[in-house]
Amino acid sequence: MDTDTLLSRLNAWTEAGALRPLDLALTRFIEKQTPESDPAVLLAVALTSERNGHGHVCLDLTGALEHPHALLAHRSDWLTPPPGPSSELAEQLATLTLNDWIARLAHSGAIEDRLGIGSSPDPDTTPVTSARQEIAATPESEQAPLILAGTPERPLLYLRRYWTYEQRIRAGIEARLSRPLTLPEDATRTLLDRLFAEQDADTPPWQRIACALAARRAFAIVTGGPGTGKTTTVVRLLALLQGLALEAGGPPLRIRLAAPTGKAAARLNESIAGQVASLPFDRFPGGEDALRPAIPTQATTLHRLLGTRPDSRHFRYHAGQPLPADIVVVDEASMIDVELMAALLEALRPDARLIMLGDKDQLASVEAGAVLGDLCRHAREAHYTPQTREWLERVTGARLPEDLIDPAGRPLDQAIVMLRHSYRFRAEGGIGALAELVNTGVLDGQPVRDPLTALDTLFARQSDPATRTDPGLGHIRRIRLTGEQDTQLDQLVRAGYWRGPDHSGYLAVLHAQRPSDDAAPEAFDAWARAVLKTQAGFQLLTPLRQGPWGVEGLNRRIQHLLSQGAKAPIAGADERQWFEGRPVLITRNDYGLGLMNGDIGLTLRVPSRRGEGGGASMVLRVAFPAGDGTGAIRWILPSRLQAVETVFAMTVHKSQGSEFTHTALVLPDVSNPVLTRELIYTGITRSKSVFTLLHSRDSVVREALGRRVERVSGLSMALDRD
Repeated sequence: MDTDTLLSRLNAWTEAGALRPLDLALTRFIEKQTPESDPAVLLAVALTSERNGHGHVCLDLTGALEHPHALLAHRSDWLTPPPGPSSELAEQLATLTLNDWIARLAHSGAIEDRLGIGSSPDPDTTPVTSARQEIAATPESEQAPLILAGTPERPLLYLRRYWTYEQRIRAGIEARLSRPLTLPEDATRTLLDRLFAEQDADTPPWQRIACALAARRAFAIVTGGPGTGKTTTVVRLLALLQGLALEAGGPPLRIRLAAPTGKAAARLNESIAGQVASLPFDRFPGGEDALRPAIPTQATTLHRLLGTRPDSRHFRYHAGQPLPADIVVVDEASMIDVELMAALLEALRPDARLIMLGDKDQLASVEAGAVLGDLCRHAREAHYTPQTREWLERVTGARLPEDLIDPAGRPLDQAIVMLRHSYRFRAEGGIGALAELVNTGVLDGQPVRDPLTALDTLFARQSDPATRTDPGLGHIRRIRLTGEQDTQLDQLVRAGYWRGPDHSGYLAVLHAQRPSDDAAPEAFDAWARAVLKTQAGFQLLTPLRQGPWGVEGLNRRIQHLLSQGAKAPIAGADERQWFEGRPVLITRNDYGLGLMNGDIGLTLRVPSRRGEGGGASMVLRVAFPAGDGTGAIRWILPSRLQAVETVFAMTVHKSQGSEFTHTALVLPDVSNPVLTRELIYTGITRSKSVFTLLHSRDSVVREALGRRVERVSGLSMALDRD
């Protein structure tokens, strides 16, 4: 195939939706500007860009040749019979061998060869810092737009900026892991004993172990599922570090707390404040007066922490102007993409600590990369060295199981702890067992042959009254839909958002607790807080954006359902964009308003001004929590919100960082590559008390449970080589 034929085919794939216009434009740009005429190279460029659009950091050349149908099937061929773009791609790739493809890429003027096929250095022997210095010394105009890296056995093709992000992440982590931190063992054990005076619920005591390991390293990760105590652990870790600093006679450490989204930061505020209040201050030197002010309870978004510059990819804090902090704690780290992780590490002082919290099994970031998943690839098996085990035994008194010990464990392994005991849900059934089954394929401690049959077994247990009413299990239920016209979904939504048999939804609270028109502003703030709190009681989730079972179709359906009739909670809403009761989700950071992607607000009718006679003009305003832990409410004019969407239904991706008392996940009636174990697990773990699964076809559930997210990157490969 010649270049013109390939470009014509790429154009057809773009029209079919298999490629993005951006992918095609980049390929045409490189074809003209490099110039590049080899169709094998141009095809690789288009596929690399396409992979970035699906969250992959790079293109796995071996994987592309072995599984070509996986590359373009996400957008076109899934719902259309062959021949289609992925079938045509498979035919094209069948003409290439791996060695031939690598050689043609390595000799392209558009690609820098870091595999060592040409004259470039071997990445296995070239230090990361040297590679970065070499790139920095090369004028940007002379740098090739793509990088060929990885290994000869698993070659990877990157857009240059994504390769640079990985190099920065690798260098930042390795620098912190190589910096020795010596802790006074006697003082550390004494403080740990004070912090964990009560008997640990799990054996080994993983929270105590996590505190000790994280205190020993300038980079640490605490991972675990819902209710395993990640926030409890980090608060005690901060108390340990501040206690050691105070005992040494030094100043308190400067600590900053952050999360990827405004919603996640608000949740961190609440949980941190509660945990700090429960600390045994009387057991520390200086008591509460010395320690409490040294542990912050206010979290912010990562973008606010780093100081985003409007209309720029750059931040206020960077390597040349580092963030003034001794410790940075980041919650919900599974949502961090490679670009943001690179910026965070670059913004930290060389002697600053970074502590990451998150569930490694949740969905990865919306943007490219799966940083937490890559870093925690071996977290379940641990791979602690004998030296680490001996040190832990001295400072914690805990003995690690033999199957977690590996004399060849990497430095990174010694900085990661997986919390394994859930304090929220027991493993016998309910939400905890459902999440474990979906995530690992294990039920009652045994691997299952057929996940769908095991799912049936687990849901059937809810028929036992003792199980159904046990709060330690978390209630799960399943609704089998018969099609789009099935009214069971409508009944569930009406109960969740309006009036249910056991509680009132947020729309009921909105109407029942509304202050009088002449009430004080404080009364309207209190009302907004109550409505927002109730709104977190129920949330409908979906994997998709489009279609009748996607966000757009479900939001239209719910809005119509709740607006019918004179006494409907949002009567007449079908005719207006803005109406009282409309829940909205911020979809793009708005630094002028101080609102971040993921923030949720509610549209309410409030007085705009008061006249001399005491009257007030009533207008619509959108109420947002201030997000500073104070409970304050921010009132925003709807016309000022430029990037919002109605959120009766929310995508599972957007729900990350949030928790709801009752979460309902509705699956489409046709299978889709976006349906994976990680997605269903994430939906389940958004629930604090009740989870409902709605689906119409068992085959859709079966395929989803058999499909895992595999994001391609070179980060785990690079760290594994060290």
